[in-house]
Amino acid sequence: MIRIAEISDAESLTKLSFESKGYWGYPTSFFEVWSKELTITPEYINQNDVVVYEVNGSLVGYYSIVELQDDLEVSGIIIKKGFWLEHMFIEPQTIGKGIGAQLFNHLRLRCLKRGIAELGILSDPHAKGFYEKMGCIYLIEYPSTIKNRTTPYLVLKL
Repeated sequence: MIRIAEISDAESLTKLSFESKGYWGYPTSFFEVWSKELTITPEYINQNDVVVYEVNGSLVGYYSIVELQDDLEVSGIIIKKGFWLEHMFIEPQTIGKGIGAQLFNHLRLRCLKRGIAELGILSDPHAKGFYEKMGCIYLIEYPSTIKNRTTPYLVLKL
């Protein structure tokens, strides 16, 4: 079942963020840098569009759309104001079972209903192929918050 996230989901979503990112075998030092951005708070759920995928009462995936009201500088780059896919995480045991595609298709419909014409995505390098498969257009590599690492920038045009 796909549903809107509730405040009570915050702790489970944080756990899911770390577990999903951990699937790729990143070193602990990376998680120290990512700690704040991977932590989902009740305030984050209140302030953004957060949608979860639930199976038998357990959260196995989620995505969040954020709207930047102004341009934002991060890691020496400017992230343009507009709508962004900030998070899309799937429980590692369910990767490859179609849950990500279902969530992404839901995301696409949600954007269309909201009148969002373009959604920016700063993807994990390991997820770039997934986003391209879902119809996103790869544009360029941006510097990551991790030194000597880049992040693919893609857009979904609706």
